[in-house]
Amino acid sequence: MKRYKITDVFQPKSIEVFRKGKYTKQLFIKDMTAGIIVGIVALPLAIAFGIASGVSPQQGLITAIVAGFIISFLGGSNVQIGGPTGAFIVIVAGIIADKGILGLMIATCIAGVILIIMGLLRFGDIIKFMPYPIIVGFTSGIAVMIFSTQIKDFFGLTAIDGSRLSVPSEFIDKWICYAQHIFTINYWATAVAVLSVVAGLFWHKVTKVVPGSLVAIIVCSVAAVVLEHYDIHIDTIGNVYPELSGGSALPRPAMPSIDMKAFRELLTPAFTIAMLGAIESLLSAMVADGVTGKKHNSNTELIGQGIANVVSPIFGGIPATGAITRTMTNINNGGKTPVAGMVHSIFLLLIYLFLMPLASHIPFACLAGILIVIAYNMFQVKAVKAILKTPKSDVIVFFVTFFLTVLFDLTIAIEIGILIACILFIKRVMETSNIRVLENELSRTEDPESNAMIEKLSKDIEVYEIDGPFFFGLANKFENISNELKSKKPKVRIIRMRMVPFIDSTGLQNLMTLCDNSHREGIQVILSGVNKDVYSALEHSGFADRLGKEYIFDHISKALEKAKSIIKT
Repeated sequence: MKRYKITDVFQPKSIEVFRKGKYTKQLFIKDMTAGIIVGIVALPLAIAFGIASGVSPQQGLITAIVAGFIISFLGGSNVQIGGPTGAFIVIVAGIIADKGILGLMIATCIAGVILIIMGLLRFGDIIKFMPYPIIVGFTSGIAVMIFSTQIKDFFGLTAIDGSRLSVPSEFIDKWICYAQHIFTINYWATAVAVLSVVAGLFWHKVTKVVPGSLVAIIVCSVAAVVLEHYDIHIDTIGNVYPELSGGSALPRPAMPSIDMKAFRELLTPAFTIAMLGAIESLLSAMVADGVTGKKHNSNTELIGQGIANVVSPIFGGIPATGAITRTMTNINNGGKTPVAGMVHSIFLLLIYLFLMPLASHIPFACLAGILIVIAYNMFQVKAVKAILKTPKSDVIVFFVTFFLTVLFDLTIAIEIGILIACILFIKRVMETSNIRVLENELSRTEDPESNAMIEKLSKDIEVYEIDGPFFFGLANKFENISNELKSKKPKVRIIRMRMVPFIDSTGLQNLMTLCDNSHREGIQVILSGVNKDVYSALEHSGFADRLGKEYIFDHISKALEKAKSIIKT
């Protein structure tokens, strides 16, 4: 048995790069250039994600700085860029509303530990096989949720007394609230938001070097200052977070205290954070692999993500994961190694320390426009259209996951989505699996000698043909056939298992029941076509000794010879 070594699952790409001694000055220049450009792209996104999640813009940036650096330094991808993402907005906002900032910190730390455990247990390779309809379903659902959270700031809606509008967290209640306050619309804020959307959607046609979101922030911030000069008010970050005008300093690290009560209450949201973070990061890494031709280490990536999510809340950050948009920006601008991701975090740190007061002029309407563009890109219209053309079972899984995400909760959506996907998969396997009886002939694919033998044996031999996995899903089929055969009295009953890749406990129990009933009727059971895995299960369960190993064969010809000898005696 191979001895378990942590180095088998934890091999950070950054260490590999420097260990090989092939990191050159030219590579560093490429990584530094890409890292700075990614930092420019990440700046408005980190601020927007932080505010949309219900925390301060500083906390969004801290997440990109701390977690982003650790994900690049300890992760399993050469080009992955980590930080806060839109997928976490709904989850984080819900945890803060229910458990407060402290609850979010604890849940994020627990999620980090879960991710580390998943990586150590080599779950990275398994998570990548999450059913595609579920991924598209909850991703599209999150996109709709992000869109719905930005309507207030997009239109500049306020309470009746002119103060900032407090919006319910539930999807339907949120839209009812918007309808009730639509008469408070601020047309200047709406114009700023539309400008932000236009820049986000079309600026790439002008240039791809400078992101549209950054252009939107600069232009909209200048517009907000000009409008304020003419006594036209629109909400800016500085109105809500006046502390930004005095600059920012990194907060002192503080580990949240976790007791058993908090652990129990926050384990479910923490699991949701961990699962979503794992799925997002591994999807991003796989997309990057497809573009770069390199291969990431999924288990190392999970461990790196886990460590990042344990450390991030200690500095006041929120959950982080791999970000597809920033990762692709890194690749497209020449990033080759994890150094690019670390440079991106250092660049954001310098902005955080020295330029944060400028962020006080950013309008909320501008950030709403940026997030609506992000929601539009997340919705994956092409993927949804493609799923609608797939089998009905996949369409059902997609719609159930989508609507549960929007109307209820992402945790419930993923859990029920996976449950339905499993049930439909079992149903599909049951439909393709079959048990039939061959009384006087074998299949045409068999050699002529075997066919001749079975014809000579006539009614003294009865052959079961099991086609497909012998598992609990076939229990009813097996019982129905057993009932049909009660009136028949052959001397030998061959159970042909050449097409059985595995057998579970229910299959073993059905097999034992059939054998016991057959023996009581004086019928000898013989197994044929048993592969190594199935034989191992039969032996481990004690069935092989119970039946007699001399009645278990790997080919039908041997089973027929045995049956013939039994009949002659």
